[in-house]
Amino acid sequence: MAIENKSKVAWWQPGMELFLKLSGWIGGPIIIAVFVGKWLDRKYHSEPWLFLLSTTVAFVISMGALIVIGNKEFKKIENDNRKS
Repeated sequence: MAIENKSKVAWWQPGMELFLKLSGWIGGPIIIAVFVGKWLDRKYHSEPWLFLLSTTVAFVISMGALIVIGNKEFKKIENDNRKS
């Protein structure tokens, strides 16, 4: 049944899914960190240190997620090549 569903998927859909997933993991944490960091700086009068700390943490989280997603995709490609 998985083979039937795979043949019905448009050729561009897997690439678009990967693009959206990676874009979300790049942009999402950074955007959240910018707002949270600025809010914390205003609240604790620590400008710009909490902003910089929050964006640094978000960057590390984004990079970690990109590495994990990249490794999963490489493994999926390797498995597909072995089956072919």
